[in-house]
Amino acid sequence: MGAALALASRGVGTTTPNPSVGCVIVQAGRVAGRGHTRNGGRPHAEAEALAQAGDAARGSTAYVTLEPCAHRSARGAACADSLIAAGIARVVVAAPDPDPRTNGQGIERLRAAGIAVTSGVRAAEAEAGLAGFLTRLALGRPHITLKLAVSLDGAIALHDGRSRWITGARARAAAHLLRARSDLILVGRGTWDADAPSLDVRLPGLEARRPRIGVVGRGEGLPTHVRHFADLAALAADPALHVLVEGGMGLAASLLAVDLVDSLVLHRAPIIIGHGRTLGDIGLDDLADAHGRWAAAPVIALGPDRIERFTRIR
Repeated sequence: MGAALALASRGVGTTTPNPSVGCVIVQAGRVAGRGHTRNGGRPHAEAEALAQAGDAARGSTAYVTLEPCAHRSARGAACADSLIAAGIARVVVAAPDPDPRTNGQGIERLRAAGIAVTSGVRAAEAEAGLAGFLTRLALGRPHITLKLAVSLDGAIALHDGRSRWITGARARAAAHLLRARSDLILVGRGTWDADAPSLDVRLPGLEARRPRIGVVGRGEGLPTHVRHFADLAALAADPALHVLVEGGMGLAASLLAVDLVDSLVLHRAPIIIGHGRTLGDIGLDDLADAHGRWAAAPVIALGPDRIERFTRIR
């Protein structure tokens, strides 16, 4: 399952409207086929792994990070049916699929065909990788990650707004990896006008990843390739699964004020700015309301900087 989870991670940010899933087929202790969801959502991971395994799929075990789909579409067969037709003997599933078109029906169909099914293996890890898909189904909007580079005293820019560079090169490379795993990068109009950011992915081997770019605020004068959002309410209608918000201060505060941030990533540098700019008002009236809202992940050290990740508890 660890190998299947690693495969699934490769497609995050590129498979919209489908989730990024990984599949590994094992025959007699050897990997016979492997696959992950491809760009645009097809082929599915199971279809790719089965094609690679060929006849070796018969009698084998398939490890899948998401319950095999149970619905047919114009783009391909149901994965549960494909696994049955290939003669798979056992299927190990990480996370259930809450899509109402599947929602347990994939597992039921496999069992009805005499296939042994084990579910819930490393489910939490799988669900973390499926965050965009699961947020879309549960809340009807994309999964939103807010990334901020901050000093030890919580400043995100000098008093005049300058913020290049708070963190070092390795932390900035990690920010580019966040971009590569997103299908929409969002900034406020003030940040766009001040910095004209390219918002591309500049990592060796990942240069072809080109997330869409969006700006919240005024729409006049934006390039044609930039998606305009008049307000935050318009964001929910966008088909993206993974949205990365990179600035600025007003947009970040607005998102936090209306509780639209699902993941918070702080790139903290060992510097003290003093009279710097901070987020400002996020609508908090009582400190008691600030507690119990965020779950912390282990801190990652990148040179002198620290990457702190938090997930909104809902």
